[in-house]
Amino acid sequence: MRKLALLVHLSMDGFVAGTQGELNDFPAGEENLRFVSNLTKSADTALFGRISYQLLNSYWPAAGERAGATEGEMTYSGWYNQAVKMVASQTMTGELPDNTIVISKDIQQQVSDLKKQPGKDILIFGSPSVARLLMQADLIDSYWIFINPVIFGKGIPLFTDDTRKAKLRLLTCHQFANGEVALNYIRA
Repeated sequence: MRKLALLVHLSMDGFVAGTQGELNDFPAGEENLRFVSNLTKSADTALFGRISYQLLNSYWPAAGERAGATEGEMTYSGWYNQAVKMVASQTMTGELPDNTIVISKDIQQQVSDLKKQPGKDILIFGSPSVARLLMQADLIDSYWIFINPVIFGKGIPLFTDDTRKAKLRLLTCHQFANGEVALNYIRA
């Protein structure tokens, strides 16, 4: 069975973005990108909510071909272009690339069915509302939580009052030079 892993950046106070969806206070770096690119080696499918998909899709398809692209950008862009992209959205419209599929209903069941199909693992990037929906159905197998050295005070939370209780076990921890810390948890 395929595994579903959530990769999400959080402020120290638990927000995935500022109140307007801004992410520019999260430090980025080549070391961090190479680390995430290494995680993509075990996956062939990316799962997003509409907003996260539009944000990532506005940059990553051509990022590896830009003048001065780093090794991490080239690697991640190459993976992004090859991966099947599934977008959970009831409002997504327009023409999409051949390897992009919109899931508009029964998201929990469709993801559960996808996990039973042959293939590599599935990575969900950010997408807090979709992540919460999948947490409620106990479909997330592992969590890569990237804690960033910033406090927002308010913003878009990953965990809310309706988040299902889950016991987790820490597998690994990695600290980056820019102060970010990656924590990998699996269900206990």
